[in-house]
This record gives sequence, C-alpha cells and structure tokens, in this order.
Amino acid sequence: MDMPLTTNRYCIVGAGPAGLVAARALLKEDIPFDHFERHSDVGGIWDQSNPGSPVYNSAHFISSKWTSGFYGLPMPGHYPDYPNHRQLLDYIRAFAREFGLYDHITFNTAVESAELDGEDWLVTLADGETRRYQGLICAPGTVWHPNIPSIKGMDRFAGELRHTVTYRHPDEFRGKRVLILGGGNSGADIACDAAVSADQAFYSVRRGYRYCPKFLFGVPLDVFINEGGELPPGVAVPEDPSELLDAVVGDLTRFGLPAPDHPALASHPILNVQILHHLAHGDIAAKPDVVELTPAGAVFADGSEEQLDLVLLATGYEWRIPFIEESVFEWKDKHPQLYLNVFHRSIDNLYVLGMIEFASAAYKRFDEMAQLVVGDIKATITGANKQQLRELKADHRPNLRGDMHYIDSPRHASYVEVHTYMDVLADLRRELGWPEVDDSFYESLRAVAADLTGA
Repeated sequence: MDMPLTTNRYCIVGAGPAGLVAARALLKEDIPFDHFERHSDVGGIWDQSNPGSPVYNSAHFISSKWTSGFYGLPMPGHYPDYPNHRQLLDYIRAFAREFGLYDHITFNTAVESAELDGEDWLVTLADGETRRYQGLICAPGTVWHPNIPSIKGMDRFAGELRHTVTYRHPDEFRGKRVLILGGGNSGADIACDAAVSADQAFYSVRRGYRYCPKFLFGVPLDVFINEGGELPPGVAVPEDPSELLDAVVGDLTRFGLPAPDHPALASHPILNVQILHHLAHGDIAAKPDVVELTPAGAVFADGSEEQLDLVLLATGYEWRIPFIEESVFEWKDKHPQLYLNVFHRSIDNLYVLGMIEFASAAYKRFDEMAQLVVGDIKATITGANKQQLRELKADHRPNLRGDMHYIDSPRHASYVEVHTYMDVLADLRRELGWPEVDDSFYESLRAVAADLTGA
C-alpha cells in the first residue's frame, strides 16, 4: 500500500455499523486511525451480549435484505427477505472480516472522554491512558439510553415497571397481565409477543399511527416503493401513500386504535400488521394513553382501568454522545444540530456518523456520510476545498426534508427525507469533485484485505 497521506491519526469511537463504515472509508484512503470499541466484538446493538443492547429474541430488520446491505457486500442470497437479529450480526461481522477491519479495532476499550486541546483531540480511555488525535469520528449509536417518561403514580405502582431495553423473551410475560406502552416498531413487535404469551395483554398508544405491511403484492415494501412491482390485472395503486395504506390495511378504529392523525411517512413508519392480526383476534386489547399508574394497574385516557403485573415502556431512546461534554454541541429536542447530520458546524475536525433518521435502510447512507468525512479529512491534509468546506459547515442550511412535513416531536427532530438527503449529498460531492459511492467503490480495498488475510 502507498504511504499514508498524513502521519497524524484520527480516532473512531464505536464498532457498530456506522463505525465500521467509517473505518473502511479511512482504510481505503490510507488515512491513519485508531478504532475503539468498548465491547469484545463488532456489531453494536445487534450483539445481544453487548451490555445495554435493546435487541429482543423476536427482533427482525424492518427494511428488507434487498435494500439494507452495505455497499460492496450484499446480504447473502439465502437470507430471508427480513433477516433476524442473529443473521444481521453474522452479516455485520462478515463485513468486518471481508474488508480487514478487525485488525484495526481495539476491543474491550471504552472511550471515557474526548476534549479539544488547541486543534487536537485528547481522548482518554477507560484504563486512564490519554492519546492525541487530529480528528474525532463519533459513532455511538442512537438506541443505548432509554427514554423514561414521567407518568403520574409511577412511584406507587406495585407491579413491575421497566423499559423495553430490558426485554428479551416472551416467557417474561407468562402468567401476567401486561401493558406495552408505546407505538413504535419495537413496541408493536413486543406487543405481538405479549399477545401470544401473557395471560392478558394491552397495547397503549397516545396517537394514531399507520401500520405498514412488509409486503405489497408479494414484493417487500421498500422494494415496491423504490422500484415498483408487477400489479395484478385490474389493480390500480393510489399515488398518495396514505390512501394506499388505508386501502390495504383498512379502518384501524375497528381494532380500538385511534385513527391516524398524520399523513403516511410524516412519522417513522411502523412495519407491522401482525399487531392488527392479534387485535382482530382478541389476543391483545388496544388502549389509549396512560393517564396514571395506580398501585394495582393503570388508568387510561378514556377513563378505563386495568389491573397489571407488568408495564413495559416502549418509549424510545435519548441520543447521547456520552464521552463529549454536552455543551460542545448545539442540541435541539435532544438531538445534536450538525451540518448534513455529519459535521460539527464550528469545530473543524469533529464528525458524527449514524445520528440521523429516515424511512429507509441506513447502511448505504452511512457510507455516503463517511465519504464526506474522508473528503473533509483529505481537504485538511491537502488544503483543496478546505475553505469552501468551512464556509459550508458554518452557513449552508439545505432543505433535507423535501416536501415532507414531519410530526413536530423530538422523535422527528433529525428526520430527513431519504431521497432528498441523497440528492443533497450527491450534489455536494459533484460540486467538490469527489467520486460517487456505489457497489464497486471498495473493490480495491477488498482485494487488499483478502491479500492480507490470505482469503
């Protein structure tokens, strides 16, 4: 391999999918880096043995294998359309092996803190060692820190009250009257587990959502949306996604759920109609929002009460970058405000990967974001485009949502419309003369990795 572009090193924190993508991007350009992971292997949340992982035994990807893989390494052909968490972990680890990433990661090593010292970053590890780096790439993940809402009476509830981050197996529900509180994808999945395992199960949502089938006319939903599918003779599909979902799923109020209060895709889509199956069969009962917890159970917004043994909070997660002082970032609705959801606007060598949300598969988007980081690092080394990039970081505020109007909630504070976002990033790469990212982009690195490992 050629000599490195610089003798100065960069630091990557976290070896989940976003951190691995960052490492591959730096490797491709021979940019020196150290990569730290607090756990004993790669995989992030998809490794259930990783302390704090929120992954439960029935968890599957909500995007299909056809759209979800990394650039340069499609998901295996024998995988089902919607892989389970064990298959995802195997795939992520295969990705790390394929591109020689394991040799560059220091495992069982947490980053305790990172702070600026002049223009460098001083990174302190869990063993007390401090190292100096020219730049810092944070890939901490977004579902490690449970959001615990304040509910009236929660200190008086005599049953078990915990967040879904602690949930693993349907056996936890046996012999119990269970309430799943929260209407996201994990809440719907876990409610289905409760429906078949609990003595009595309840599903509480505070607003109306749209529930999306994973298949339309036999085609995985994300494939159908992005590429279309062959329609049966005589079938016409409405152009409005809300009308399409309403036609396919029907009137949700029949199941006791509130009617959707927003257009389709204005909220994070819930890829689960199995919950509707259980509601239709009486395996679980829909409830409105919880007004109060009592010693014996819960009081709901419609005045009804239920006795409960377990309340499981499917109330999401807070975004944190725990090894950096919170004041380093500007926060809005508990989300860091970043240029293109990647760059700190005023600290020139601070990058964040993975703190973004959209209604689509993420791994290829992480790669496009990582290529922006690499481009900025190379600009720092060579001086080319650097002043232009500094000005963009400071002042450029492109519309990343297109014509979409998302629900005004903290959950959607960093939401972008994926095709608009991809277009903005592609336009920037073209403007700066940077290459496009596609499946052939990493072929040379795969060859180098295979040569090094003897594969």
